[in-house]
Amino acid sequence: MEKKYFTLEEANELLPLLEVELVTLQQIQKNFQLKIKQLKDLKTNPNQVRAEKDRIFTLESELEFLQMEAQLHLRNIQSRGVQLKGIDLGLLDFPAIINGEEVLLCWKQGESKITHYHGEHEGFAGRKPLH
Repeated sequence: MEKKYFTLEEANELLPLLEVELVTLQQIQKNFQLKIKQLKDLKTNPNQVRAEKDRIFTLESELEFLQMEAQLHLRNIQSRGVQLKGIDLGLLDFPAIINGEEVLLCWKQGESKITHYHGEHEGFAGRKPLH
């Protein structure tokens, strides 16, 4: 897939849609962690494993489904050329060209629009204001 470069306007226009995907991924992640804990708790006691076979199977199936669902939402983000850098923090990067240099327009969940960018290898800590 050819690398897509975004203008600031294009990236900002995508934010509402991408935020929905991001919030969904965050909910899936929380649900996944909860089910993993439930499964571990059930499997710590050998007697419980025998008694709770159906519950264990159900939890394992639900975990598989959550993984597939998360992959779908991740692909929805990536297929647009956007890079998801952190589900928990809600970090998205948009490849762009500024002054002839490849950079990443950087958005963090909670920001109303994109106001920062950073070099490809600088990461969030290297964010610089756009103006």
